[in-house]
This record gives sequence, C-alpha cells and structure tokens, in this order.
Amino acid sequence: MTQQSSNESLPESWRSMIAKYQRSDLGKSIWQMVNSFVPFFLLLAAMYFSLDYSYWLTLALAIPAAGFQVRTFIIFHDCTHGSFFHSQRANDIVGIISGLLTFTPYHEWRHSHNIHHATGSDLDHRGTGDVWMLTVKEYLALPWYRRLWYRTYRNPFAMLVIGPLAMFILAHRFPSPESGPRERRSVHATTAALILIIGGISYFIGFGTFVAIMLPTLWLAGMAGLWLFYVQHQFDETYWEHHHEWDFFDSALKGSSYYKLPKVLQFFSGNIGFHHIHHLSPRIPNYRLPKVQKEVPIFQSVKPITLFSSFRFLLLRLWDEEQRKLVGLRALKQMRRSSSVVQ
Repeated sequence: MTQQSSNESLPESWRSMIAKYQRSDLGKSIWQMVNSFVPFFLLLAAMYFSLDYSYWLTLALAIPAAGFQVRTFIIFHDCTHGSFFHSQRANDIVGIISGLLTFTPYHEWRHSHNIHHATGSDLDHRGTGDVWMLTVKEYLALPWYRRLWYRTYRNPFAMLVIGPLAMFILAHRFPSPESGPRERRSVHATTAALILIIGGISYFIGFGTFVAIMLPTLWLAGMAGLWLFYVQHQFDETYWEHHHEWDFFDSALKGSSYYKLPKVLQFFSGNIGFHHIHHLSPRIPNYRLPKVQKEVPIFQSVKPITLFSSFRFLLLRLWDEEQRKLVGLRALKQMRRSSSVVQ
C-alpha cells in the first residue's frame, strides 16, 4: 500500500464517525488554558516564596508545576495541528505563547512534528521528529563505535535524565539543516524572546533564583514529556513497515500506543495517552479524545498499555524485521548465539 492521507485511508463509515469530533470547542479550549496556565504561574510564584523556607519545599512544588507545564505543552501540541481553535491565527498565537512557556519554537516544532505524523512507522522515512531507532541488521552492520553511540542514545539515563535539558535548553536553540526560512526565524525569535523574558525576570529576582525555580520544573516536565513520546511508539508489538507496504491506518492503530494512565496522570498529560486516535486524526482536540475512545468501536479493539507494564519498554532497542517486533540487546545476543549453534 502507498502512503495516504487520514481521510483517504479510512472506510467511509469511520471517516464520518471521526469527522464529527474534528472540531474545537471555544469554551473548552479557553477553560483548558485557564486550568493549565493559571496553576502553572501560581505554582511558580509559590516556588519563589518557598525559597525563604526550604529548597526541599521548592523542589516538591516543582512536581505539580512540571505537570502543568506538560499540560501547557499539550496545548502547544494541539495548536501545531490546528485543532485547539477553529481560527488558525488563534492557534498560532496561543501556540507561540505556550511554546515560550515550554522553551520550544512553534513553527520549527510544528514542521518536524507534522513530518513525524506523515512518516510514523515508515522504515524508509525515519529521522525527523522521532526517536532514533535501528533495525537489527542495521545495528549489526555498524562499526563498534557507532553501536556504542546508539546504545548510549537509547540508554534510559541518557534519554530521560540528560535528554530533557539537552533538548529544551540546547537543541531547540538551533534550527534543523532542512528547516525553511519561517522555521529558522521561529527558532531565533523564540531564543531572543526567552533571553529577554529571562533577563527581565532575573533583573527583579536574580538569575540564580530563576534557575533554582525553572530548571527543576523544566527538567521534570521534559522527563515526563520525553517518556510519553517514547512509550507512544516504542513498545514491543508496535508497527514498522517499508514504504511500499506502509499503511497510514495501520501505522496509527498499530504503531501508536493506547497508554491507559490513571486519571490524574491522564489530566496532566492532556489525554495524549490516546495516541492511536491522535495519529489517526490529529485534528481532534485533546479534550475530545476520551469521548472518541468510548464511542467509536474501532478504537476499543486496540489493546491498552498500562503504566506498570510500560516500564519494560525501556529495555527495547532494535526493530527485528523477522519477528516484526522491538527487541532488546539481550534478545539480540540470544538470537546470535542460536544462529551460531545452527551454523
């Protein structure tokens, strides 16, 4: 099968069933902004005042603050898909503002993320907006130092502990070589705006105080965000296919997870756990996703991933084209031993 748009790849009955959810609700969008931005700013203020008492209290407050920063990123994410408001101008304005709150350039991220949606689970179009993933054959063909770099990249410590700050503080300050003029301007304008904002705040409270408040918040939020992005596509029974056999419908329902989280985590993650629905129809606002899961039968056939079961996916490293699943390095060693015994 060839790559198709989401509307073309769905049977007519499902197209019409999904279409009715592909509209924003101005009241719900505004309310989500209120219940995300306001608590986020209030918690940052509470962290500032808590510094007079105990930095441990400040760090404790950073946990819910990070949760609301993740929720702010989901608003940013919806704006990049044009799903948060009916007006594209409103999406762009709120997207740019929420991008500043999450240290992310709006137009640059929107460009790479849309490529991710168009090429998700396509083995021949990897590398933009996704987690670096090699097949078993590709990994075995690498020299030792490239294998070491790949293992370092996929290591949970590097990805989830070092990765958040490396991405949101450093990587987002530089445009991709493939970026167009608007995306490049977005990166540089975001960096300039952040310098002015941080400089202005630091003038009144001090740069060290700003770092003491924002660094742990951004780090925890980035850690949660990267984990969500990882587990949404990096699970054992996921879907990967070469381009000539790739199918949009399968890539969404089989290559994107249904991450069934506890209600409180579902709230802070902005329903992004319904990722199979989101990839099939990114025009559905995040606040409609639970309703779609409940009412559209095709999504009820997707096997959910629980919070507890998801942690084992950290051990996965490579796509095995023969077994058609993600495997870890330990499984790769066992396969190589079995192969040598057979020979």
